[in-house]
Amino acid sequence: MRLGALIGGDDSASVTGFAIDHRKVAPGTVFGAFRGTRFNGEDFVSAAVEAGAVAIVARPDVKVEGAAHVAAEEPRRAFAKLAARFFQPFPETVVAVTGTNGKTSNVEMVRQLWRMAGHPSASIGTLGVTTADDQVTTGLTTPDIVTFLSNMAGLAREGITHAAFEASSHGLSQYRTEGLPVQAAAFTNFSRDHLDYHQTMDAYFEAKMRLFSEVVEPDGTAVVWTDDAKSDEVIRRCRERGLRLLTVGRKGEALKLIDRETSQLGQKLTIEAEGRTHVVTISMIGAYQAANVLTAAGLVIATGGDLQQTLANLPRLQPVRGRLERAVITRAGAPIYVDYAHTADALVSAIEALRPHTQGRLITVFGAGGDRDVGKRPEMGEVAARLSDLVIVTDDNPRSEDPSLIRRDILAGAPGAREVAGRREAIAAAIAEAGSSDIILLAGKGHEQGQIIGDRVLPFDDVAVARECAA
Repeated sequence: MRLGALIGGDDSASVTGFAIDHRKVAPGTVFGAFRGTRFNGEDFVSAAVEAGAVAIVARPDVKVEGAAHVAAEEPRRAFAKLAARFFQPFPETVVAVTGTNGKTSNVEMVRQLWRMAGHPSASIGTLGVTTADDQVTTGLTTPDIVTFLSNMAGLAREGITHAAFEASSHGLSQYRTEGLPVQAAAFTNFSRDHLDYHQTMDAYFEAKMRLFSEVVEPDGTAVVWTDDAKSDEVIRRCRERGLRLLTVGRKGEALKLIDRETSQLGQKLTIEAEGRTHVVTISMIGAYQAANVLTAAGLVIATGGDLQQTLANLPRLQPVRGRLERAVITRAGAPIYVDYAHTADALVSAIEALRPHTQGRLITVFGAGGDRDVGKRPEMGEVAARLSDLVIVTDDNPRSEDPSLIRRDILAGAPGAREVAGRREAIAAAIAEAGSSDIILLAGKGHEQGQIIGDRVLPFDDVAVARECAA
């Protein structure tokens, strides 16, 4: 593609790619010079030009010599639009999911339901890029815009027609989900998280709302889980934008949850839709999994899926890795569940999901990440102590912080909890403690395969460690 065709004008320079890291610039690259929290891309404009960049996307007052200057007050967004024109075409049907919890489960369930309906489909998010044949890790819930758009274009080249992606608050605020048409977007829930980045709950919420106010197509559909404290506000904003609304949940109109019965192996959902009552049994436990299933079904229906077929396929849905995943049963007979819950709200959901299945004690093992929102730590400790019978506070990606100080912050909200330094040791302690009628919840890491200590990532998988300790 010629630069002139991309940005306007008659510049005949050939565009070979896009980059936001000056070290990845090659001859013909369009470089995005953005201000970040740790690095300022504007400092590397000269280096990018020396490496062969043919255009620099940056703020108007940034000095650019030796390459075309694409000036924009919001360069991230301008860069995304140009990159989308370069990488297109994309899958025909694209949907996005935002919310504090449930994004990963939703996009993966949407992918599964599409596949059951005969559509070549994929999901992009915390688990990476997932198709029916493969899973490739990207390392971020929402990857950088170049990776995101190139992945989407690559999926289209491979024949993928339907794609669902997680729209994180970081990704939305940094314009990492721009450029390609998004036909439908879903809201799951909202609770405290990422205040180390957003600073306030209002700013965090506004970042989420960009999905509905700016990213989804003007004639697109919003699928909203109705039973969250913020749902009414989301619905109001979607109406103001003129989006088609499809609401799900106990207060939903499109998929109304009438009743939910739990069993040892799953739950039975009674759903009212299009004037009829439907009874669906799913193999996943927990109220939040019922919410995920209904929201995912809503997205499939919003993009042309048949209601009857979609509901009939719900019992075939498989749980997502690290989301209330049963890792092993101890020799004493206690099942161990692994969940990604790393906020107070997510801990509540995971514990409440397991409570109906617990005849004895519910033992919760968790920690909190270092270099992240400090204020949520005592809140997590409080809900874990209040809802569990025994809490073991341990480590979870301490990063550059002293693990003992992180545990201290959590214990401030959970005065009766037990402290065990070292996550493996904490898991072993829980297993030694648990009897046949108890259930163990290992919360926080979920699907993650490493423990981040300092600048090192040490191999660590809660499921694998639980099985080793149980053996």
